Amino acid sequence: MYRRATAGVRSASTTLTRLSSSSLASAPAASSSAPSASVINQTSGSRSFSSALRSYRVCSASTRWSHGGSWRSPASLRAQARVSAPVMERLERRYASMASEHTYQDILTSLPKPGGGEYGKYYSLPALNDPRIDKLPYSVRILLESAIRNCDNYQVTKDDVEKILDWENTSTKQVEIAFKPARVILQDFTGVPALVDLASMRDAVKNLGSDPNKINPLVPVDLVVDHSVQVDFARSEDAAQKNMELEFKRNKERFAFLKWGSTAFQNMLVVPPGSGIVHQVNLEYLGRVVFNSGGFLYPDSVVGTDSHTTMIDGLGVAGWGVGGIEAEAAMLGQPMSMVLPGVVGFKLDGKLKEGVTATDLVLTVTQILRKHGVVGKFVEFYGEGMSELSLADRATIANMSPEYGATMGFFPVDHVTLEYLKLTGRSDETVSMIESYLRANNMFVDYNEPQQERAYTSYLQLDLGHVEPCISGPKRPHDRVPLKDMKADWHACLDNPVGFKGFAVPKEKQGEVVKFSYDGQPAEIKHGSVVIAAITSCTNTSNPSVMIGAALVAKKAFDLGLKVKPWVKTSLAPGSRVVEKYLDRSGLREDLNKQGFQIVGYGCTTCIGNSGDLDKSVAAAIEGTEIIPAAVLSGNRNFEGRVHPQTRANYLASPPLVVAYALAGTVDIDFETEPLGTGKDGKNVFLRDIWPSNEEVAKVVQYSVLPSMFKSSYETITEGNPLWNELSAPGSTLYSWDSNSTYIHEPPYFKNMTANPPGPREVKDAYCLLNFGDSVTTDHISPAGNIQKTSPAAKFLMDRGVSQTDFNSYGSRRGNDEVMARGTFANIRLVNKLLKGEVGPKTVHVPTGEKLSVFDAASRYMNAGQDTVILAGAEYGSGSSRDWAAKGPLLLGVKAVIAKSFERIHRSNLAGMGIIPLCFKAGEDADTLGLTGHERYTVHLPTKVSDIKPGQDVTVTTDTGKSFVCTLRFDTEVELAYYDHGGILPYVIRSLSAK
Repeated sequence: MYRRATAGVRSASTTLTRLSSSSLASAPAASSSAPSASVINQTSGSRSFSSALRSYRVCSASTRWSHGGSWRSPASLRAQARVSAPVMERLERRYASMASEHTYQDILTSLPKPGGGEYGKYYSLPALNDPRIDKLPYSVRILLESAIRNCDNYQVTKDDVEKILDWENTSTKQVEIAFKPARVILQDFTGVPALVDLASMRDAVKNLGSDPNKINPLVPVDLVVDHSVQVDFARSEDAAQKNMELEFKRNKERFAFLKWGSTAFQNMLVVPPGSGIVHQVNLEYLGRVVFNSGGFLYPDSVVGTDSHTTMIDGLGVAGWGVGGIEAEAAMLGQPMSMVLPGVVGFKLDGKLKEGVTATDLVLTVTQILRKHGVVGKFVEFYGEGMSELSLADRATIANMSPEYGATMGFFPVDHVTLEYLKLTGRSDETVSMIESYLRANNMFVDYNEPQQERAYTSYLQLDLGHVEPCISGPKRPHDRVPLKDMKADWHACLDNPVGFKGFAVPKEKQGEVVKFSYDGQPAEIKHGSVVIAAITSCTNTSNPSVMIGAALVAKKAFDLGLKVKPWVKTSLAPGSRVVEKYLDRSGLREDLNKQGFQIVGYGCTTCIGNSGDLDKSVAAAIEGTEIIPAAVLSGNRNFEGRVHPQTRANYLASPPLVVAYALAGTVDIDFETEPLGTGKDGKNVFLRDIWPSNEEVAKVVQYSVLPSMFKSSYETITEGNPLWNELSAPGSTLYSWDSNSTYIHEPPYFKNMTANPPGPREVKDAYCLLNFGDSVTTDHISPAGNIQKTSPAAKFLMDRGVSQTDFNSYGSRRGNDEVMARGTFANIRLVNKLLKGEVGPKTVHVPTGEKLSVFDAASRYMNAGQDTVILAGAEYGSGSSRDWAAKGPLLLGVKAVIAKSFERIHRSNLAGMGIIPLCFKAGEDADTLGLTGHERYTVHLPTKVSDIKPGQDVTVTTDTGKSFVCTLRFDTEVELAYYDHGGILPYVIRSLSAK
């Protein structure tokens, strides 16, 4: 197991000089006609294990397959093997021998072209002649191929391959495998801190006396700048241009830093702002499906620093979100250690009814899978209903995997996938190669042929004909509400106690109305009044059917005389430039404009809190009242405090329903019995009067969406933004840090770092910094949006001469650890039990009883040399895969988090930063154990890493005499190795720096 962390240590009797597996796995040489799988030299002898290690020498090759070519040389094997003595002892026991050539060289096979010649070589699964393969889920076959291709009994072993082949038995046993993704994808909110870490790691490697250029991506890295645009301007033809100009003004330092990174690091493509949302660009352009690298073929796979990387699974590409820390290690050639997942088979039958959208389907699927429980699992879709779903529909479902909790929701490649590849501009030859490879390697689904039954961990089934129109909210994406029940559900939410489905508004105040003047005209806001209506987010803007559907609703409403109220902040943020092209061709873009849905930018806006300010008169009307206004958006996240600070109710809906609710002006409506408004003929207009038929939508899509649109949009994607082209960036290998910058700052993680790992740290008499209940999200821990003017982060910025108008967002300042540490737990909707019901970003400093901001309280503890822990309920860290949700607590001195359960990526991030994740035993939590958070906590972990095991029981005691047992959630020995080094990145630095 520790072989993962050490990146491969051989036996005491065998010394090698060999070609690194990176040349076989993710980066075969572009000049090679076939991968070189052989070991270059083997020498046997009876030397000791340590002396054998000193003799190792490794050559590693990577190639910049999409964006030029460059060879890099990572560290020596001796450097990679530099770990503590107990780890060495485990490794010595584990490795006694090795093969002199690639274990599976015998199944390296040529793939012929139909007209003669060959596409290249590939590792053939059928050539294994193993009957277990035919029953494997398609998603597991991708893991199998990767393990075979990388199998060198070094970073990946034959034992890994056998575990995957025996998936039916091993998937229930929490076994660990190594996985190497073909590429990594980032967006700028997570990409900037990742590049900051890489730049800082270069400095650290240099300080340890080694070559800083060892810190360099060994796999292709694509970074799409899409999270920085805010909706400052809306409802105007020039809104997109004005927002982009302001985006560049605010983010000049960040963007210049990214531009520096695009040249300073090898294998890195940066897609400039204004190009689209990362996941839609990934789907339409970056996704390869099958790599053909120098005549070597293998499946595309990707990990990304955005949890919705899963959208690519709709294209048959295995991909999921990881923490930024984990992604950085993957970039640097470290194999990812993962528990072999169970796979839930989800069978789809039937056909969607008239008027039902893909959004309705995904919200239904999300609720079903949440109820079933799929955390840590793959979900694989199959069945006759697949032929009824477009690729865009599949991508919509795959996108929301984080919302239903799965690692990914996978759609194997079939004819629908191939047609989409052609539609989006992939060449006929490329599509032919993809089909030929996948068919030959038993990874293609042909629904025209008899289907062999596959094995799944569990089974679900949905008749598409049972899906009905719905929305989700008001505070979580999996709280689905059938549209017909929405009015009743809204009133129940007003009545219910404060919670995910409650606001506790007294009956006598539920009819409250606030009147105000908007642009000289009388206006009013009530509970449920819609103040934001946004067609946004990759979830839906990648789907032409729902986008055309929204435009048709806008057109029909306008033709009948209905218009959106002018004080509703409406916006359209397409996921790619292609959307603008097909809306123009359809002639419907003007109809969206007439209803206030002008394009405001090409990026992730309202869904991540970049909704911009409400009009001053609207904001003033809400401020100081108990009114609960609503936002309706076509996004994937609606957690409280995320969309906008003043919209306490937030609903996810299809783009056509976003337009409908904007027209109605309220969520307090029964569309079946209540009209949207009065038409120009004086008659009531109902939703059914303006809702387009499925056939009507399909005809417009067929006419309007063309392959040429994708080709023209993407052929100049890296150079199509004049503002980006004008940016100047330094050309140095090392970054020149500016101590006065409030955007980019050298982080403290690697300062004063020594060559030796620090080992496990004692957590003794720690105070409780925060005591949480269930479903604390990464937005609560590290908000992405608005920087409140009274926050510690705001004070820090103002002390440095930054005015409030230039605060920007937390997300945009993730390159500055000083801002982000102060922004940790700064969400205005934070509920901390230490405050006994008071909501806000504060806590109690236990020794003095003072109520302070979380940052100030943490600073006091750290200044006094006192450790802190966090108590939490279930699903701690749910939501976006946000590395700052782990980095921030680390900088605040948090040593452990004790929770009922963790969200998958966040637990991994905590482990990657060296914070101890602990789980209460089943049926227990802080409340049942009588813990108040005023105690002091000691975590009784062994002081030697060799005495710690993944998942072991750990006793925690308090100064009040309580004692309870938790499960240690370091889930693999790799994570223990990282903990021994103080985190995954210090581990990598020491590995690459040692001589």
